[in-house]
Amino acid sequence: MTTHKTGTREQWLAERLKLLQAEKELTRRSDELAQRRQALPWVRVDKTYRFETDEGSASLKDLFKGRSQLLMYHFMFGPDYQAGCPSCSAIADGFNGFAVHLEHHDVAFWAVSRAPLAKLQAYKRRMGWTFPWASSSGGDFNFDFNVAFTEQQQREQNIEYNYQRNGFFAFDAASAPEPVTQFAAMCGTDAPTYVRDLPGMSTFVLEDGVVYHAYSSYARGLDGLWGMYQWLDRAPKGRNEADIWWRRHDEYKQG
Repeated sequence: MTTHKTGTREQWLAERLKLLQAEKELTRRSDELAQRRQALPWVRVDKTYRFETDEGSASLKDLFKGRSQLLMYHFMFGPDYQAGCPSCSAIADGFNGFAVHLEHHDVAFWAVSRAPLAKLQAYKRRMGWTFPWASSSGGDFNFDFNVAFTEQQQREQNIEYNYQRNGFFAFDAASAPEPVTQFAAMCGTDAPTYVRDLPGMSTFVLEDGVVYHAYSSYARGLDGLWGMYQWLDRAPKGRNEADIWWRRHDEYKQG
């Protein structure tokens, strides 16, 4: 027998209507936050960045592909990884579906990682993905946008992530948190190497031939991009998790 509160349809409806008002308030607040994001001042990007893509070498401006806006997901796939981060992979499973819609609304979409292009292409084939994915291997792009860090920065606890100095990622293989060790192993590397690349998303705009940085978000700021979590938050038991439960989509047992 269930231990959860039960009731009549009338009781459920009364509670649901109260919740609906809170949901509407949250929606309005979310709309306000979106407007504040769009009102942020743009920062001109004068530094030259190069990327390797399926079509060859490209500049940041080239990634716009004739559009005025660029959305970019900073995918955790460092040069020493053998496979992409499982969490980023869970997020990226939704990219195929919406990328085509963005591209028809004046918005270019890319994932970007520091791993060499050949590794990204092989993993993309494994996952069955078609969205654009560029390699920033050998460049400063990920470092400048605070999603990649050197071993020295890690040792010195000189890491700025999510708009604050953070010593959390300055651990060695022996003292790393278990979930980090687990995910690092799933990527074919050790924990300290694994967290020298971190997730995020950035947006850019192109006006009069000039590229501007408009917005970046990291950590829990990416929650809205996790399609599976948006559904779980509406499931009867919610996220219902005590540890790392998700896998790459081709690693679940069938049945």
